[in-house]
Amino acid sequence: MTVPSSPAPLSWRILILMAGLGILFGLGAFTFTYAEGTSYISNNPETCVNCHIMRPQFSAWVKGSHHNVATCNDCHTPHDFFGKWFVKGVNGFNHSRAFTSGDFPEPIQITDFNRNVALNNCRDCHASLVSQVVLGGQHEELDCLACHNGVGHDD
Repeated sequence: MTVPSSPAPLSWRILILMAGLGILFGLGAFTFTYAEGTSYISNNPETCVNCHIMRPQFSAWVKGSHHNVATCNDCHTPHDFFGKWFVKGVNGFNHSRAFTSGDFPEPIQITDFNRNVALNNCRDCHASLVSQVVLGGQHEELDCLACHNGVGHDD
């Protein structure tokens, strides 16, 4: 006759759970350190070339008209505190997922979400110019990037 096995004592379950969480935390910390995660908190444009796929955009920005007046964050993140950190978090997650999985187009393309962020920043920084633009009497939303798509990178 076999004796039914009893479930593992609670202390073993806790130990296994803690070990699993420790391994998960350790892998996360290693990945964050290996990917130079703290650099993404900065405003340094060289952070954007931690990943090889952004080198053409960085090189074009260095040669472009915005090099001396704007960093990557000035154009690609909202200017308000919460918006900036929210977008950095969303983009950080999406970029790390895409880079890890290899699921991104080459050359890399801006998403509609990030295009809208950049467009709002164009309007913000160039408010005095934007206010003078007349769109043929129509009440259209001004889309700076329709004509200036490469600004900051391809000028």
